[in-house]
Amino acid sequence: MKHTISLAFAAVFAAGTAFAETTIKFANDWKWEGPAAPMLLALEKGYYSDLDLSVSMDTGSGSLDAIPKVATGTYQIGSADINSLIKFRDQNPDLPVTAIFMIYNAPPFAIIGRKSLGINEPKDLEGKTLGAPAPDGAYAQWKAFVSANDIDASKVAIENVGFPVREPMLAQGSVDAITGFSFSSFINLKSNQVPEDDITVMLMSDYGLKLYGNVIIVNPTFAAENPDAVKGFVEATIKGLMETFEDPAAAVKYVLQYNDVAREAVELERLEMAISQNMITDEVRANGLGGVDMDRLTASMDQIAETYEFTNRTAATDIFDPSFLPAAEMRMVK
Repeated sequence: MKHTISLAFAAVFAAGTAFAETTIKFANDWKWEGPAAPMLLALEKGYYSDLDLSVSMDTGSGSLDAIPKVATGTYQIGSADINSLIKFRDQNPDLPVTAIFMIYNAPPFAIIGRKSLGINEPKDLEGKTLGAPAPDGAYAQWKAFVSANDIDASKVAIENVGFPVREPMLAQGSVDAITGFSFSSFINLKSNQVPEDDITVMLMSDYGLKLYGNVIIVNPTFAAENPDAVKGFVEATIKGLMETFEDPAAAVKYVLQYNDVAREAVELERLEMAISQNMITDEVRANGLGGVDMDRLTASMDQIAETYEFTNRTAATDIFDPSFLPAAEMRMVK
């Protein structure tokens, strides 16, 4: 009889343990490419499940796709560009989706040109043609880039180009420069037979823009009801990031498991560029992964205001909530 009771208790306990596992649907802002390796590694190696999280991850078609999914609760957590989040919050003050972890301390927004076409620095864009897809995240920062670098915008011809033809047009010399994500445009140009030493990449963060980049975002209702689960998600993600930094070549293999058309060498190069240019910056080395400088975030919002008219601007502290981050010593890059 005692044995029967013990077995029954064990069964109830096991059921209770399974019931306690928190389900999280994660909305990525883009398809699975090299920079997504840390999260996919954490997922496949069980770092989320080790913390009683049942995590599933889906691809997306941009920040404007991922943010509403999380804001409305269709997904509990996601990733998106913080600059897009700032504008979304302004336009939807009743949907207070919040950033909780900074992935790209420096955004990959860039102007990419060719030395053979006379593009070496920002002022070289005067008298030239810039190919820029109208909805491009990098092009959205053009006016702030112009202001920060004293460019006479009236001397730059802007040609609205499609995303698929952006790099081919630069490769053909149909435009002199393009806007885009640094690591993607660089790799795409090489695929279009442009020599590496002919490519000029001007990261906007190196030329006066204080903007941050991609963040992890959370649905506020879910966060309020499941704070430990959100902290666990951040903790497991940090573990994935640290492991990826130590061995990018091993980490990128997890991307290949989720993207069967990806090429390993290409995604490794994309990942290594994202790590060195966007993820590990001087600010991250000094303060650790995941956090933000609120003064810098406020200044970045001021720069956004140069190209965007706010109607319900909120404070930086309402955009980014650091309360789910572990102690700084647990986030320091080795």
